[in-house]
Amino acid sequence: MNQLANRWIAWISIGQVRGCRAFAFLFLALSLLLLAACNGAPQSEAAPAATVKEEPPADPDVFTIEKPEQFPTVEADEQKFHEDVTANGVVAADVSRTVPVLALSGGRAVEIGARLGDEVKKGQLLLKIHSTDLATAFSDYQKAVADEALARRARDRAKELLDHGALPAKDLETAEDAEQKAQVDLRTTAERIRILGGEPDNPSSIFEVRAPASGVIVEQNIQTAGGVRSLDNSPNLFTIADLSSVWILCDVYENLLGGVRLGDTAEVTLNAFPDKVLKARISNISSVLDPATRTAKVRLELANPEKILRPGMFAVAHFTSQTSRMRVVIPATAVLRLHDKDWVFMPLDGKRFRRTEIRGGETRQDGMEFVFSGLKKGDHVVKNALQFATAIEK
Repeated sequence: MNQLANRWIAWISIGQVRGCRAFAFLFLALSLLLLAACNGAPQSEAAPAATVKEEPPADPDVFTIEKPEQFPTVEADEQKFHEDVTANGVVAADVSRTVPVLALSGGRAVEIGARLGDEVKKGQLLLKIHSTDLATAFSDYQKAVADEALARRARDRAKELLDHGALPAKDLETAEDAEQKAQVDLRTTAERIRILGGEPDNPSSIFEVRAPASGVIVEQNIQTAGGVRSLDNSPNLFTIADLSSVWILCDVYENLLGGVRLGDTAEVTLNAFPDKVLKARISNISSVLDPATRTAKVRLELANPEKILRPGMFAVAHFTSQTSRMRVVIPATAVLRLHDKDWVFMPLDGKRFRRTEIRGGETRQDGMEFVFSGLKKGDHVVKNALQFATAIEK
């Protein structure tokens, strides 16, 4: 077709050269018709493209074993599971067994008989204070003693004069009234001395502060020669605590509070005594959540007969909930720990096995392990996961 078109073009060129314009136009029209016919002719269909079939990539969690009978399987079962919660805490004194030591009068400390951490007995000397308040109280008491003695003598004279008819009865009544008022003042000033820590029969501006109860001094806010203020805005001089029973104050995160209830038991371990496991009981769960740490205070009560628990010690509490739920359980040997994850091997068909991720718990004493997710009751897994993984690597 291209050769024919070239010929027509050559002829048209020759016609133009020779001056035969009509002849050139005729051949041009015929060539156009011929080209149009050629272009309208049906073309042969293109050959279909060859299709490439891609093989799916191999699953990295599926393994083929030539002799699967070498690796026995076990069936996952269900058992009752008690939720365990672990929380950090500190030892604290029982508030109901804590006694503050105060001074009702101000002054200056002249002698301290016990220090922070000392164990004291009830009535033991803790502190001596030189008090101006006590000195003033003794002054008032001595004046009241003198006034009472004068009023008593005046009453006696009035009574004697009345007996001899030398004094009217109303004067005796006035003397008796004055004597009664003097006795009231005397009793009041004597009681004030006792309240301030002194003794009316032992006039002294120095009074002694003694332990109101037996226990251990867990707080001390006074030093020798230090000033002692009155009760207004004054801290405790000492705080005495009976440590025969203590508290463990734990911080439990809000997502774990559902596994903690009043009356639940807990096992407590301390850094100071890592080999000792102590039993405690939950006595209070705070109704207030700390917005900064998202934790609530859980209080444990713990007997301390040996006095080995001291306030401020760090403790770890393991709570065992009274409520239970059904959980899948498998032998601990069926779980493989790899890359901080737990895996099991489940048979598929014939010689193929699949590696499946699970979330397991702690291994129990009987060698079984609870599974929280990834398996259901009735699933089969390879009993010895480590042996199976070793065979795969080979």
